[in-house]
Amino acid sequence: MRYIKLKTEDIELLELLVKTSTNNTIRTHSQCLFLSHQRRTITDLSMIFDIDRKTVERWFNSWDSDGVNSLSIASGRGVKTRLKGFEEVIKQQVELHNRNIKNILTFLKEEHNIIVCKRTLRNFLKDARL
Repeated sequence: MRYIKLKTEDIELLELLVKTSTNNTIRTHSQCLFLSHQRRTITDLSMIFDIDRKTVERWFNSWDSDGVNSLSIASGRGVKTRLKGFEEVIKQQVELHNRNIKNILTFLKEEHNIIVCKRTLRNFLKDARL
């Protein structure tokens, strides 16, 4: 039986995060820690949140080592963009085609064999501030 023992300021912070956080991962981790403080077993928590026991144990270990910083997901996860490294080429195409996305998509497909949708290209242009 392993439980997380929280200080009063940690309890207040976790309750606030459960109620107000816009990030679902932070809300879930916070609620799990808070319920553990209320003496819920790891098995109960794994059934409540529909996750494996090892995941709950990993959350507890990261809370013990990192505290509040362990609640969010680490950056760098997810699919990486196919357009990384083509910023200069795309910038030239944006200036050449007066921001006509269809022409830029055609150029990328023919010249670099990169197939992306309009939305991906728009998001890339926004992120790269082009």
